[in-house]
Amino acid sequence: VGLHSLSMSKFTLILTSLNLQVLDKCKIFSSVSLLVFITFSVRSQDIRNTVGNIPMEWYKDYPHIGYDLDGKKLFKPIRNKDELDEFLDKMENPDYWRTVQDKMTGADIRLSDEQVDLVHRLQQGKFGDVNFNEYEPAIDFFSNEVMIHPVTNRPQDKRSFIPSLIEKEKVGKLVHAIKMGWIKPRRPKETTPQYYDLWAKEDPNSILGRHKMHVPAPKMKLPGHEESYNPPPEYLMSEEERLAWEQQDPEDRKLSFLPQKFACLRAVPAYSRFIHERFERCLDLYLCPRQRKMRVNVNPEDLIPKLPKPKDLQPFPTTQSLVYRGHSSLVRSISVSPSGQWLVSGSDDCTVRFWEVSTARCLKTVEVGGAVKGVAWNPNPSICLVAVSYDDTVVLLNPGLGDRLVCTASDQLISSYEEPEEVKDQLVQWAVAEGEGHEQGHRLILKHPKAVRQVTWHGKGDYLACVMPDNGSSLQVVIHQVSKRRTQNPFRKNKGLVQCVSFHPIRPYFFVATQRYVRVYNLIKQELTKKLMANCKWISSMAIHPGGDNVICGSYDCRLAWFDLDLSTKPYKVLRHHKKALRSVAYHRHYPLFASGSDDGSVIVCHGMVYNDLLQNPLIVPVKVLKGHTITHDLGVLDVTFHPTQPWVFSSGSDGTVRLFT
Repeated sequence: VGLHSLSMSKFTLILTSLNLQVLDKCKIFSSVSLLVFITFSVRSQDIRNTVGNIPMEWYKDYPHIGYDLDGKKLFKPIRNKDELDEFLDKMENPDYWRTVQDKMTGADIRLSDEQVDLVHRLQQGKFGDVNFNEYEPAIDFFSNEVMIHPVTNRPQDKRSFIPSLIEKEKVGKLVHAIKMGWIKPRRPKETTPQYYDLWAKEDPNSILGRHKMHVPAPKMKLPGHEESYNPPPEYLMSEEERLAWEQQDPEDRKLSFLPQKFACLRAVPAYSRFIHERFERCLDLYLCPRQRKMRVNVNPEDLIPKLPKPKDLQPFPTTQSLVYRGHSSLVRSISVSPSGQWLVSGSDDCTVRFWEVSTARCLKTVEVGGAVKGVAWNPNPSICLVAVSYDDTVVLLNPGLGDRLVCTASDQLISSYEEPEEVKDQLVQWAVAEGEGHEQGHRLILKHPKAVRQVTWHGKGDYLACVMPDNGSSLQVVIHQVSKRRTQNPFRKNKGLVQCVSFHPIRPYFFVATQRYVRVYNLIKQELTKKLMANCKWISSMAIHPGGDNVICGSYDCRLAWFDLDLSTKPYKVLRHHKKALRSVAYHRHYPLFASGSDDGSVIVCHGMVYNDLLQNPLIVPVKVLKGHTITHDLGVLDVTFHPTQPWVFSSGSDGTVRLFT
């Protein structure tokens, strides 16, 4: 085995590169002949590196990797393999699996079949030499037979028959330690069982201590006058009281026995229910659970949410300023012009009235052919049109108020329409008003197949949506385009009875409120985007925040639900401030205000601040209850709407008035 250092390191390299972690030394060195064979086979094709057993990282920054026997530098291969070369070599070289790198020279060495076989044998824990027999018969040198000649003829040592001085010294030290008491003998184990107190180390001041939780059994009630053998006459029952006592259930009786009177103590008989009562007392003592409940002392004021004071949230409407009188029946719908100068109201007395907001003066009255269900002023300031719905008709009126240029431009917009060459059948009949109707302001008349309950404009002012509630029909919502006089039914079928609809103020979304749900549709993609669950029995009205990310819904079961569309499909807050059904809800276009009108005759104004920071939830604070309407036929406030620029709110009621709160 006296080989050069390179050969041994080369052999170690072969084994370690094939993940041989534990090598049995005796098995390796038992196969010396095979080792010599591998060594010489590697030696014959290798340039010897004479640096010895040092870390090869020391040569990392040098072009050479060591020195040969003549002292000349051994240069590294011209190009080191990167990972891509390694991968290509692995894919294309069939001998890649048996190729190892020599760290001493940097060269790749292909292992021969004999070397691979040697590695496999060592991995399996076998001997390196193929010809070595590990199961040779053992020679029994030391048998039970006494032989003439011993195996070893060595004479016995002197120490085998002379007492040891070292042991004598150790024993002396132990004897001295026992005498001095430093080493104590082991005590015999006690066979008697030991008992421990589980609660010996318990903290006596702990709240949940066993002794603190113990509740003594309640004492029995002491006997009173009625238990006496000679009670006063007022404690004795009459015949009627006795009969009533016997008819009662045992649990309902005030006394568990009948008071009786005896002449003397000797005449008192044994109590018949004595054993029964003692038995029940024993049951009460060991069966009735007694536990001390830990009460949490909470200050009730801490449970009330900390809301800002209403003074800090001004401006908001606080006082009734004007009353618009003139309608003879309940006013179902109101709407304000985009400039905030005019107000339109529709009533069950079959009239539409136009008012000047600042003076409460009725400027114009237009009679229509039925009770007005809804009015809506076009939100586009460059168009002066008002949509009015009654029965199965929607009329577009030009009130002729305000800027004459705008009124003239609105008439030109309608009169400039040219009919297409191909006239398609439409769901709704469009007609241009003529004669007396035109003089009153009628411009377009739209005849629907069913009664129209609600009208609402798109923000741009060209599209108009109408609601015709009918549970069994697919035609409940239609959208009209005024400039092209076109009508379309956006839904093939409606899920549920549609209550109200609304356009999104910014994005192409369309909100449809049925009895229980609010569905949000994308008009461009023509698909359902969200389905909001209102958690109420019947939705009555809906309003969308000007920012577009929040919706409020009023319901007939006295609830107002605020939805945060980014947060959840369930209400962020549910307000139950009204005592009766909510008829209408509205947002202000610029101020953080929203209002709700109810059949209890009140309008509640709330501060609803929506923050630009998405991590901050909206702040909802009720700030004012506005009263003024009188309840008529169990109806109160039927519609509310805000002024477009001022923090004012308009409300219409069943008492035939419209009121302005500023």
